[in-house]
Amino acid sequence: MLTRLHALLRLRTSPPIFFGSAAVIIAFVLLTILFTQPVDAVVTTASDWLYTNLGWFYILGLTLFLVFLIYAAAGRFGRVKLGPDDEPPEHSRAAWFAMLFAAGIGSILMFWGVAEPISHFGDPPRGAALGVEAGTVDAAVDAMNFTFYHFTLHTWAIFTLPALCFAYFIHKRNLPPRVSSIFQPLLGEKIHGPIGKFIDIVAIVGTVFGVAVSLGLGALQINSGINNVFGIPENAMWQLIIIGVVGGVAMVSVALGLDRGIKRLSNFNIWLAVALLVFILVTGSTLFVLQGTIEALGTYLVTLPELALWNDTFADTGWQSSWTVFYWAWTISWSPFVGIFIARISKGRTIRQFVSGVLLIPSAFSIVWFGIFGFSAFDIELNGGGGLVESVVGEGDVPGALFSFLEHYPGTFIISVIAIILVVIFFITSVDSAALVTDTMANGHEDFNPLGQRIFWAVAIAVVTATLLVFSGTGGLGALEKIVVLVGLPFFVMGYFQMYAVYRALREDAGELPVMRTRTWKKVLPPEEYERRQDEDEHDTSDIVVEPEAIDEPPVMRDPYLDQARVTVSRGTLPARTGSSRRIVQQPASPKKPPESGGQSGENTD
Repeated sequence: MLTRLHALLRLRTSPPIFFGSAAVIIAFVLLTILFTQPVDAVVTTASDWLYTNLGWFYILGLTLFLVFLIYAAAGRFGRVKLGPDDEPPEHSRAAWFAMLFAAGIGSILMFWGVAEPISHFGDPPRGAALGVEAGTVDAAVDAMNFTFYHFTLHTWAIFTLPALCFAYFIHKRNLPPRVSSIFQPLLGEKIHGPIGKFIDIVAIVGTVFGVAVSLGLGALQINSGINNVFGIPENAMWQLIIIGVVGGVAMVSVALGLDRGIKRLSNFNIWLAVALLVFILVTGSTLFVLQGTIEALGTYLVTLPELALWNDTFADTGWQSSWTVFYWAWTISWSPFVGIFIARISKGRTIRQFVSGVLLIPSAFSIVWFGIFGFSAFDIELNGGGGLVESVVGEGDVPGALFSFLEHYPGTFIISVIAIILVVIFFITSVDSAALVTDTMANGHEDFNPLGQRIFWAVAIAVVTATLLVFSGTGGLGALEKIVVLVGLPFFVMGYFQMYAVYRALREDAGELPVMRTRTWKKVLPPEEYERRQDEDEHDTSDIVVEPEAIDEPPVMRDPYLDQARVTVSRGTLPARTGSSRRIVQQPASPKKPPESGGQSGENTD
């Protein structure tokens, strides 16, 4: 039946994965609209239980992901190339870094650039536990610690783990660009069976909901911006209009393709975002901001081990559930989308280059961005007219934080319009890219596919966003937080299997290290005991010495990729009686000509 429907619609995809994912999405939308209150009650109960009982699982899991990535980069597998061993990287370092910046980071920066630091400044995360008072210097320090914790290494560890897995299994093992491919070392050919299809359906649905949450945040921020600038009211009708416009433009971008659509929009937005950042730095309290950003980086690095495992155990205020756990669940739900994008642009780089670049480059830019916006906001509160804490924390206007902040700068109207344009384009490119990647995961290849398939995913994201914001009962940011913690749970469970799968694949492909073999030495006795045993007939002293003496030569380390190697032996610095030597591996001999025998005295050929 599915095959006939697939042929009737002239699709080129996997029928079970495409229709299975679509069925889950459509069922959620219809059930939420038709049975709003029961669905809201179930989602609320489930999300509250997860926040209360499994928050520690999210915190611990993400820190373990980060530790694993550092281990993978620093260990012996760090030299493994993500692609053929003799193939150079597809993109230059500069182009690669620029594309990493565009990979899912823009929408986060625009929404939380001011909202995150000022929220923690007005409501300190560890106020109850450490006695930090709101609006103080201590509150500012703690606010930046948590802001960097939320948006630098840990956030990018969420993207880097699946991206590393995708890059290895797509470029090294040439498997389809699907989440199920990551589990090939565990499932084998079953990645094409029901288990693999189930994994891909979960991944696609999670990606749609994760991007929908991002689009929902963007719709709230755009609505707040046009309310601030043009006086348009903040309500459900305008949010639906915004979602419709953004979704419509995203479909046009999808139709234009990658080079004419996403690429041009992304390049334009990157330069516009950097221009906004420079404007805030130059027209604000420049020296205070630069000093504060550098100082905040130092305190973050010092407190990072504590923050990475902090669970609000004693105060138990619930703060961490509504902030940290929400972030990790939200981010990991759309990590397959970002992961495939990063994997596609990273072919030819080693694991060490890949992990260090993906973790450090976007994290460094995030530090600069949040440092400039965060300390500029602190300057307004501590040395200027204030009002941001009252607006963001007191009135709960988190989406409007950026525009309340811009009111303190020259050219407020123009700068606010530019900010609205930035937010709109960032979310258009997010929907556009997500539609392309989701279609790729459903198809299992990156060749040409019908335009209608990609447009379907763009429409699905827009419809789910509207459902969450307007028809979910709770509505607004609260509805987004509830649903995303449920969607993120299976992805965290998958993360543990991803670590095991990629490590097992690396061991299979690079080979197991043999047991370390070392030189064997004779037993050494004190001279007086040695003489006694020589005088006593019942003792065999043939394998006993007074001075250290080796029985055999040290093992020779050989390159497993070379057929033969000529090894020259020269005497080392230890006494000659130990038989020590220093082996120097020279150029490999031709496999057709055996090494020449003989040589000068004191040399040997292996």
